[in-house]
Amino acid sequence: MPVDKHESPHILSYVIEIDKAIRNGEFPNANKMNKKKGWTISRSTFLRYMDILRDSYNAPAEFDYKKNGYYYTDNTYFLQQVMLKEGELLSLSTILPLMEQYKNTPLEASFRNLMQKLVEMLPDTISVDSAFINNEVHFISAPVTKIQDGVFEAVLRATKLHRTLQIEYKTATALEFNLREFDPYHIICQKGSWYVLGFSYHSNAVRLYAMSRIRTCTLTEKSFQIPADFKLEEHIDPEMGVWSNSGEHFTVEIEFAKWLKTYVMERVWHKTQTIRENADGTVYLSFETNQIDQTVNWILSFAGGAKVLSPQVLKDSVKAAAQKILSEN
Repeated sequence: MPVDKHESPHILSYVIEIDKAIRNGEFPNANKMNKKKGWTISRSTFLRYMDILRDSYNAPAEFDYKKNGYYYTDNTYFLQQVMLKEGELLSLSTILPLMEQYKNTPLEASFRNLMQKLVEMLPDTISVDSAFINNEVHFISAPVTKIQDGVFEAVLRATKLHRTLQIEYKTATALEFNLREFDPYHIICQKGSWYVLGFSYHSNAVRLYAMSRIRTCTLTEKSFQIPADFKLEEHIDPEMGVWSNSGEHFTVEIEFAKWLKTYVMERVWHKTQTIRENADGTVYLSFETNQIDQTVNWILSFAGGAKVLSPQVLKDSVKAAAQKILSEN
């Protein structure tokens, strides 16, 4: 018996409560449910709900004449149901395009499996108005790097179990892969690329490895403990990045041109930021970071609209990068 889409939320609320009563061993009937829930449904309406349970949800429901109520012949049965409000459905349809940024990454299959499970939980007889599906929202994501099969899963497992990894790794400038041992502490995704931060036995120091540069990855039997003095914030800045970190923290001060005022002031660039409009219409921004190189790249993206006030090392780095661009073009 199909459930009319306009009545389904009302009907399903009754069906769900009846299912709970059956699974609780209450042997429900119309009178019992009216008394328990304060309903005023008739016997014929109750029987219609039982038909929905049996026909639409394959519930193994039978009537026990001695106990004057219904029970399940299979004690493991439960009603699979997900009731989505219109606003929730709209939110879900908006999230789906966002998931496309993980295409060709290790999380793609996991997301698809999760969505498939949600679909399987929805009643087959519930129809959805196609107008709810949001095709007007699109997300532009950063280019993603490719990771060898099994690498992401092995790194994630080793991180959870605190097991040393044996990997074949090639740096950005190397021509060959080298065998290394590595203790993975933390997994990081930056601008579409996946990294693992941990202790490198090769360097005898904490290092950041790009997963896209790992050819093979094997868990060893060796266990490790993350040092008590390890602090993630000393190695990354969630707002600016994870690359080329010197470990030193800097207070960055920048002045933005007047034509960037609205663009700059309507955004939160860093959790430590101080931002204000100057009397002449320019914008002052300051924040703390340990990512000088990433800050340089970010400043250059404003095409001359951002002027570094301090620190001097940032000034020098931006100037050197700009001169290199001019000399090569």
